[in-house]
Amino acid sequence: MGRGACAPRRIGPFEVPAVGLGCMNLSHAYGVPPTPEAAERLLLTAVEEGVTLFDTAALYGFGANEELVGRVLAGHRDRIVLASKCGMTGVDGRRVIDGRPETIRRTADEALARLRTDVLDLYYLHRLDRRVPVEESVGAMAELVAAGKVRALGLSEVSARTLRRAHAVHPIAALQNEYSLWSRNPERGTLAAARELGVALVAFSPLARGFLTSAPPDLGFLPAGDIRRGMPRFDTSHYPANLALRHELEKIADDVGLTLAQLALAWVVSRGSHVIAIPGTRSVGHLRENVSTLDLDVPAEALEAAERVLNAATVHGARYNDVTLAEIDTERCGRAG
Repeated sequence: MGRGACAPRRIGPFEVPAVGLGCMNLSHAYGVPPTPEAAERLLLTAVEEGVTLFDTAALYGFGANEELVGRVLAGHRDRIVLASKCGMTGVDGRRVIDGRPETIRRTADEALARLRTDVLDLYYLHRLDRRVPVEESVGAMAELVAAGKVRALGLSEVSARTLRRAHAVHPIAALQNEYSLWSRNPERGTLAAARELGVALVAFSPLARGFLTSAPPDLGFLPAGDIRRGMPRFDTSHYPANLALRHELEKIADDVGLTLAQLALAWVVSRGSHVIAIPGTRSVGHLRENVSTLDLDVPAEALEAAERVLNAATVHGARYNDVTLAEIDTERCGRAG
């Protein structure tokens, strides 16, 4: 995989590099957030490094992440593709899935204010609300497009069937699902459906929530509130076996002069010309490492070896606990969830 395999990719009317930036962990999910100064430095460095797709959500930090992204990147608005999400927010300190049209309309107005913009380039339904037909949720989002508040629509963590239902209501530009060497759920339907419909498959957590980086999570030091504490793959009953697989991947990466993160990202973006990865990081060094993947010539043999080592059949533990899995509409991958 060389630069040609990582030519700019399409999301609806937009063209973006194959590696963007997921902004969640600057405010949410992985313990104590970085300082505002460190977060600002990371975001501005991403702009300098040529990142154009920035992904946030109303849920992240219960609005704090949108505020951060809006404050830091408002002066660079014409250089970026700004994506956010509705349908899952914080209410009285709790995460709530709510896809009702009135909630979507209110959340969009709040997002526009926090992001300091008149229009969102890409707006996702963050989760399918099983109490609300997807046609109703997407219908409300289509009204936002008609009103000039949103340019393109997306869905997150849904199945191929739900994607097709939504696409029949209004064209869907992007489908965001977890996709990495150890989370292969899109291969059960959405990867092919997105390609068929002309939808970008935006891969979140392409580095397996930090597992496929130079410093995998140390279970003894995961801070309180870190979401990985509740994920089976990071449980002490599964994690040692997964670390053994990671060690094999490191050997493959070393043999071809790559870091593990570069190998893992190269694998994700090699899965199709419609696939875009949005790794998150708090480290400027890791950011540059991730973006540099676009310039690397990765042998196909290394990618094939990597996918044989770590996949849905070899990973230990489901990607979410049973409660969270029940909320998600994506196809399952056998014992891996």
